[in-house]
Amino acid sequence: MTNSELLRANGLRVTAPRVAVLESLARAPHADADDVLTDVRRSLPTVSVQAVYDVLRALTVAGLVRRIEPAGHPARYERRVGDNHHHVVCRVCGALDDVDCSVGHAPCLTPSSTSGFAVETAEVTYWGLCPTCRPPA
Repeated sequence: MTNSELLRANGLRVTAPRVAVLESLARAPHADADDVLTDVRRSLPTVSVQAVYDVLRALTVAGLVRRIEPAGHPARYERRVGDNHHHVVCRVCGALDDVDCSVGHAPCLTPSSTSGFAVETAEVTYWGLCPTCRPPA
């Protein structure tokens, strides 16, 4: 399915900024809004900062993009949606990568108490040092 078809199938109008943001996130998963803006401006030099933020919000609300918010880091965005995967973040450089759900089906974790909530997803963030930042053995 093309990006235009994906937007239409999710009830969104097809606009150049929306298509460009989807293309940018396909090239650079886990990008923050500034990285997306820089990339989108290569093909749409006059796109505004606000337009990119608006597109990211609309795509997130529509479920086409997932917003990731690691503590102490800017929000990041990815197109990998529809599964309940987790993330690993480097404490030094902030590199971020996907970690597949390790046990069972979504939401992957069973809380000891839900306080009456219907749990739909679990977000786990693993923290450590990436291969580049880890000292040699």
